[in-house]
Amino acid sequence: MSIDNSAPRPTGLSGFGLADWLCLAAAPTFAMMALLTAAYDGHDMMCMSGASVLSGMAPMYLLMAAFHMAPWLRLMARRIGHSG
Repeated sequence: MSIDNSAPRPTGLSGFGLADWLCLAAAPTFAMMALLTAAYDGHDMMCMSGASVLSGMAPMYLLMAAFHMAPWLRLMARRIGHSG
């Protein structure tokens, strides 16, 4: 039994599947993790002499949030396309 992927997907938000909604959860989750990590571990990082601003978990979480912004950009493009 094969799955027919040639059928057109609906273009509205109702056309979003479960995987699409899960993809939207990644960026805000990583951003929240960056904020929480910076809030709890930021005190120790400030005291370290010679520590780079880019070292640690908070910048890594921010980068991961940035890399996972693609689903949000697609959602915004889809919404702008429907309103225009």
